[in-house]
Amino acid sequence: MKTIVYEVNPQQVDLAVMEKAADVLRQGGLVAFPTETVYGLGANGLDAAACKKIYEAKGRPSDNPLILHIASLSQLDQIVTEVPEMSKKLMDAFWPGPMTLILPKKDCVPLSVTGGLDTVGVRFPSHPVAQALIAAAALPIAAPSANVSGKPSPTKASHVLFDMDGKIDVIVDGGAADFGLESTIIDVTGPEAVILRPGAITLEMVETLLGKASVDPAVLGKGDEKAVPKAPGMKYTHYSPKAPVTLVRGGQEQVVEAINALAKEAKAQGKKVGVLATEETKDGYEADFVLSAGAREDQKTIGARLFAILRKLDYLGADLIYSEVFEESGEGLAIMNRLKKAAGYEVIEVK
Repeated sequence: MKTIVYEVNPQQVDLAVMEKAADVLRQGGLVAFPTETVYGLGANGLDAAACKKIYEAKGRPSDNPLILHIASLSQLDQIVTEVPEMSKKLMDAFWPGPMTLILPKKDCVPLSVTGGLDTVGVRFPSHPVAQALIAAAALPIAAPSANVSGKPSPTKASHVLFDMDGKIDVIVDGGAADFGLESTIIDVTGPEAVILRPGAITLEMVETLLGKASVDPAVLGKGDEKAVPKAPGMKYTHYSPKAPVTLVRGGQEQVVEAINALAKEAKAQGKKVGVLATEETKDGYEADFVLSAGAREDQKTIGARLFAILRKLDYLGADLIYSEVFEESGEGLAIMNRLKKAAGYEVIEVK
């Protein structure tokens, strides 16, 4: 299979290109496209055979659910049986945007999309290219992140091409993603909103809107590994570069000192070391590769750069990666959720 790449200006979307990509979807093909979070790998969300191709291209476990992307609220009636009042408040506040809601599905949504569950994740992205593609296809698009399963999610078309060249039909290149972390997933099928995957829509934002919300224990690394995942990213190791990642937690000076000691030891063994640092610490490291995710108080920038940095450290040839940790409040909860999974929950505590 030859993968075709179309370049599109998000400020002036070429509808003729969108129609070409939409036709591929209608015929059961795979199209990677930009959203405001990360690049998605799309297929006709009502076609079980087409969605199976997503799992095959990514090497994705079949019980890991997909998310259906829509371009108008009118499409909800096509795929869900109920829209609870709680979800309407969330939609009014955060759609279009980086939020996925878990809702009861209609029979037309294949079980292969939902991982065998009777609920489905639905998202209304704000990215103009994503909206144009969904509208042109005139169907809900099932789309996980457009990367090999378990690897860092793609925030640029070049990341998608690296992972998916020859495996999918089309890549729509709409530039870099804004947020860089996948959407917040919220289960609204129970009495209380439960965050299944943190993202740019934070727990604090949801609590301010609804008065009460909670975070699923799996987000904090306390989930049941035997449980069927209710949403993408809950069960399996994710976001991992080739090089093993270790998180180092402690005071700023102590963390720099500890990582430098680890780097010195690794380099003595002939290994190259990469560090995910911040603006405050980047000049203090003595590793082979030091990349700054941004200033500590700038969570949005850190989130946007996170996956790209993990990919770049792989590209540079790091054998080991050490990363600083961040406060688990606001968007920091999402950043640390991704970092913990990338590291397989390997954390060194220093004092």
